[in-house]
This record gives sequence, structure tokens and C-alpha cells, in this order.
Amino acid sequence: MRWKGVIENYWKYLPVNKKTPVVTLLEGNTPLIEAKNISKYLCSGRVYSANRSSNLDHHNFKIYLKYEGLNPTGSFKDRGMTLAISKAKEEGFKAVICASTGNTSASAAAYAARAGLKCIVLIPKGSTALGKLSQALIHGAQVIAVNGNFDQALEVVREITEKYPVALVNSINPYRIEGQKTASFEICDVLGRAPDFQVMPVGNAGNITAYWKGYKEYKKVGKIKNLPGMCGFQASGAAPIVKGHPIKNPRTVATAIKIGNPASWKFAKQARDESGGLIDTVTDAEIIRAYKLLATLEGVFAEPASAASIAGLIKLCKKGYFAIARHDDREGCIKSSNCLIVVCILTGHGLKDPDRAIASVKAPIVVEPEIDKVMKVIKI
Repeated sequence: MRWKGVIENYWKYLPVNKKTPVVTLLEGNTPLIEAKNISKYLCSGRVYSANRSSNLDHHNFKIYLKYEGLNPTGSFKDRGMTLAISKAKEEGFKAVICASTGNTSASAAAYAARAGLKCIVLIPKGSTALGKLSQALIHGAQVIAVNGNFDQALEVVREITEKYPVALVNSINPYRIEGQKTASFEICDVLGRAPDFQVMPVGNAGNITAYWKGYKEYKKVGKIKNLPGMCGFQASGAAPIVKGHPIKNPRTVATAIKIGNPASWKFAKQARDESGGLIDTVTDAEIIRAYKLLATLEGVFAEPASAASIAGLIKLCKKGYFAIARHDDREGCIKSSNCLIVVCILTGHGLKDPDRAIASVKAPIVVEPEIDKVMKVIKI
């Protein structure tokens, strides 16, 4: 059947009705890619400490990549935005607004354009990758940079929507969470079950909230029997949930998770605690290593924030976390089985931040257009 977008495909699980004008760019249906090379790499012993205790190998340790960068505007935000914009149109709004570090602005601008609504975006000055900013601008959004961070921009947006007839489409809008939960449905539909663990980046924390909501709903209706352990990772310089307090000036190369006071903080902790998972940190150096590893081993180009999930996966493997947790016998959560399945969420495409990619690799070697000169460099 032809894919019709997440609202049409998961209609009965979403707060929509026959009067809802479905605004879609055919988002969703993103691939779940088995990362066989990363699995072999992790099971090779190169990332483990000498005293590791693990009986995992690449035959019984399967890693999958949910590649959300292949959504229409290049990030997972499209799942929630199709619903948020559709409901804003249904409710009679003529304009929408958001604060953004990049991906939300690109998605909001595209879907607002599709719906014929005005889109206003507030971004923190100097903190938005040009790839994302260009998307918001080309879709016709009114983009305003503020001298402050994301959290300050979001506060202004909240005040505007309280006083004026403008719909807020950040993830504090519950329709965003409803749309984003469809990614967990897709994972289960492909695997025929829920994974044992899900590893993902955490910024404003709406996504981990949404996935957990989706898994619980699928279990409630009998579509799956198990629930995954939810493992979220924040950048070490932008880790308010891990540190237990807001970060006034968050710092990280992973701009998409450069959030100092997450809007869905409480729900992210709930997902962590209910699932028996964790929320931890990874350094920028670990993120960049994982970013390059993902591209060179699997041929998958994701933005730096996405690589926080791979960096987190490596960190957990170093600790022997999966070898220990696989024997957990809690009802409905992690189950020991012959094959442990871990899904890593890649939230955005690498072309969102091309400058970071260029800065992370060596520049091309320049030679004369002569075969001997070229072959000397190739060395084969």
C-alpha cells in the first residue's frame, strides 16, 4: 500500500477526527537499518575494559538504527509537526510559533507552508546550524534571533502564545508528542516486538517521552509483550537532567541537544524510571568519534546530536551494561533471550550541519591530473 503519512497510518492511535485537516509531507516510514558492522566492532573486544563480563557476540547482539534523518525535512520533528500543524489548522489558528535550535524551525516552517499558515521562529543567536536555518528561511518563516539561549527563546514564545492567537508548536504542545510516538510503533511493526533497549539523544526530552508513551500504548492494546529499557544520553556540557539542575549556558557541538532546561524533563525521568533504563552523558569528543564511526562503518550520515546515541551505546558496552541487564526478570520490561536487540535513534540527517562534517575530516589532497600522481596518493 502507498504510504500516506503517520496520521493516516496510525489514525486510531492519535487524537484526530474526521474534521481534522491532515497536513502531511508523507513523513514517517523511516528505515530501521541493522548495524551489523557496528555490532561486530562492539563485540570485537576493542571497546571493552579488560575485566569485562560479557557473553555477547555479533550473532546474539543485534543493533538497529532508526534513521529519522530520512523524514521530509531531515529530522524526527516532522512526525510531531504533521499533527501539531493539522490541529492548529483545525482549531482555526492563522499563525504558529516556536523556539528552536534548528530542526523544529525547519519542520514548523515546512508544514506551516504546506498548511498556508504564517510561521514565526525564535532562535538563539549563533547556536543554529546553517543547514537548518536555511530550511526555515526558504520555507518562508519569519526568523528572529535572540541574544540568549534556547530556554530564554522558549520563554518568550510561551508568553506570546498566552497573549496572542498564535499556536505554540514546540514539544510542550501535546500533539507533538502524539505524533512522535509513531516512531516506536514503526519499530515494533518491523521487529514484530519491542527492542530490549532503546538508546537515544536527549535534548528538550520530548522524544524520549514520546517513544515511551508509544511503547506503553502498543503493549496496552496487545501489539507487543515487552517494553524496552530507555537509555537516554545528554551532551556533558548540556546535561541538566543528569546533573539535577538547569544549565545556564549549555555547551556542545551537538546543537540539536544544546538545551539547558528541558521542557519535558519530568516525563523523561518518568520514562527512565518506569522502563528501568538510565539517562547519562557523553562528551563532545565521544560524540564526534561516534559520528565518524557511524558514517565510516555503516554508511549512515547523521547529525552530531544523533551520534550521541552511538556514543552512549559504546559507553554502555564498555561497562558491560547489556550483559548484566539482559538477565533482568522484571515483568513486562527487559527479558533475557537468545538475541538481545538494541535500537539506536538517529534523530537528524548529517546534512543538517555540513560545516561540522567538513571540520571533522581531512581536506582532499590536491594533485596534478596525471595517473602516476593520482596512483601515488591512492597507494594500491
